[in-house]
Amino acid sequence: MKVLLILFIVCMIFSSIGWKKFVYFISIGYGYSIAACGICIAILYCRQLSWLTALLCLLLVIYGCRLSTFILLREIKSASYRKEMKDLTKTSKPITVGASFSIWISVALLYVMEVSPVAFRMENALSDTWGWIGAGVMALGILTESTADAQKSASKKRDPNRFVDTGLYRLVRCPNYLGEILFWTGCFISGIGCYQHVWQFIFALIGYLSIVYIMFGGARRLELRQNRNYGDREDYQAYVKSTPIIIPFVPLYSVAKQTWLKG
Repeated sequence: MKVLLILFIVCMIFSSIGWKKFVYFISIGYGYSIAACGICIAILYCRQLSWLTALLCLLLVIYGCRLSTFILLREIKSASYRKEMKDLTKTSKPITVGASFSIWISVALLYVMEVSPVAFRMENALSDTWGWIGAGVMALGILTESTADAQKSASKKRDPNRFVDTGLYRLVRCPNYLGEILFWTGCFISGIGCYQHVWQFIFALIGYLSIVYIMFGGARRLELRQNRNYGDREDYQAYVKSTPIIIPFVPLYSVAKQTWLKG
């Protein structure tokens, strides 16, 4: 499908910022790649745009720009975040050019898979009902993630040395990752009824399951770090034993021992 190839090239261009700093492949380059895909899809299918499809593209742009701009500003302002990102990408051996190139291609392909439900809806132009449901879930995901990030920033300003357990953090311990999962769940839902070929469904499903896996991996990484920082505190122990880690009302309180999760 020519459109997917164009989106792949777009993602390669915007994620190439990772050559400046490796972590940018999966952070700043990620968000701006998604935003660029939203714009690109709207341009490529401008004659087929409806209120729904325009909204889906707009949500991709809002999601991507908000995420990357938030990360960029946090990196500029927060020394602790810069250290966290440095530790995240630290390896026992220097990252080779070949490894960086492989990551570059892999993440660009993943980003195309994630946004592909919107492209397939544009291409196949079927069933609006699932599209509107998906758009609603995507909007809820953006709201959840934005609110969680704002609440965490405010809490850390009040007390930098305390874990966050207020606002959405009363519901789950990783509400920003919950927001990510909601957004991409909505995106996948938006394509239901528009996958005309099995390969389209599989392509979109791989992208969706991959980002969910990455979010759980990120939740595990955060849990391990918080256990090191706050593990000896009784209030923290009470918090983690009563608050699900990422999915509300699902009694999954820890993924620390799930070594198969990487993120």
